Amino acid sequence: MSEPLEPELAMPVHQSWWVRWRQAIITTVIFVVVGTGVAVANNNQSPATTTTTAVTTPGFCPPDAPITCYTLTRTIRDGMKGADVRRLQQRLKDLNFDPGRIDGIYGGDTMMAVWAFQALVQKMTRDTIVDFVTPVLWESMRGNVTITPRRQPGSPNHVEVYLPEQVMAVFKGKQLLLVTHISTGTNEKWCEEVTVDPGEEGNKGAVPIKMGICGEAITPGGIYYFYNRKLGLRESKLGTMWNPVYFNFGIAIHGAMMVPKEPASHGCVRIPIFISNYFPALVQYNDRVYVFDGVKEPEEYGSVTPPWDKKDPNYTTTTSSTSTTSTTLPKTTTVPVVTIPPVTNVVPKTTIPKTTVAPVVTPVASTIPS
Repeated sequence: MSEPLEPELAMPVHQSWWVRWRQAIITTVIFVVVGTGVAVANNNQSPATTTTTAVTTPGFCPPDAPITCYTLTRTIRDGMKGADVRRLQQRLKDLNFDPGRIDGIYGGDTMMAVWAFQALVQKMTRDTIVDFVTPVLWESMRGNVTITPRRQPGSPNHVEVYLPEQVMAVFKGKQLLLVTHISTGTNEKWCEEVTVDPGEEGNKGAVPIKMGICGEAITPGGIYYFYNRKLGLRESKLGTMWNPVYFNFGIAIHGAMMVPKEPASHGCVRIPIFISNYFPALVQYNDRVYVFDGVKEPEEYGSVTPPWDKKDPNYTTTTSSTSTTSTTLPKTTTVPVVTIPPVTNVVPKTTIPKTTVAPVVTPVASTIPS
């Protein structure tokens, strides 16, 4: 009887296909079952709590990737052009910060939207807000930004004016319709020659008139409502206005050619002129206006009458209808006290958070080719 062969010299044993592939088949089945379970669990989540993150190769975004997939590799400054500028504009538009035309050119309209984002979302003060967009700022824009109203009035739509931030927001119920940069009263006294159109306060005639006016550039905090509106270019005691919508005597929300970073008006709420072309359509008569001054809540003020202007005692008009304007303020200024009925049916303030910024990066439906 011969000796058995050593193990390394033994002939291979012919196993069945099941024995040979059994481990691979079992592993595949496990992966399929686990993957299906994860997909079902994700589909059962509430849309309000589900967060989807684009899975992409680092440094690469496919052609159909959301704009939040892209990182920013440079600092965008005034006058720059490119696909990254277009993505920036589209992202601001998606968040209801109107940047103007989405044309891939970083200009004044887009810059004002960037100012509003920094002030309202990032809580930056006017002395720290910048005119450019850094990769760090873009990372904040790529996040899940949620802006909720501070008040819930009974009117269908309402406007919230934030004086410290120089930002205005328009809401339809809890839905955000618009966020824009604004410029409000400087809180300084002024004396100027002004032109007043027929129908504006101080001119009951049929032709524009000029006069010397002194006043205080104050935008009072409080609760108001829209009561009048006019189309086109208007000249008033408070200055030039485009498509004004009035909410506190002569104070209106209106378009202006100049809406600087700091307060610069005589009391009105200036908005970019391109936004004033459609803003009146977002609000109706009797819609509420809440003006937050950062000192007291609007309900504590009620409806505050703005300071009344006075004729400049140093203003004279020559016989040739040319006028000279003195910038010297009168020694004493008396502001008459006028009481107006308070706004009724004011809903008490709610505990809705002012602004919430979640750290999770969430893509949006809009896509911009690279």
